[in-house]
Amino acid sequence: MAKTNPTEKITYAEAVAEIEEILAKMNGDELDIDQLGAYVERATTLITLCKEKLLKAQKQVEQVIKSEE
Repeated sequence: MAKTNPTEKITYAEAVAEIEEILAKMNGDELDIDQLGAYVERATTLITLCKEKLLKAQKQVEQVIKSEE
């Protein structure tokens, strides 16, 4: 699991890839029960970041559409 500062810039694709990596570990035999809390916390942070990026993109698209009308 990548150790990055939550304020560090990470792309949407990188966040999704890291979430998928965490899920694979949780679904497979790689799960270290001692790190489960850290995995859940990191995944939650990444999901929040993805939601923010999606909302921002949605607003940008809506602005473009409004300006074209």
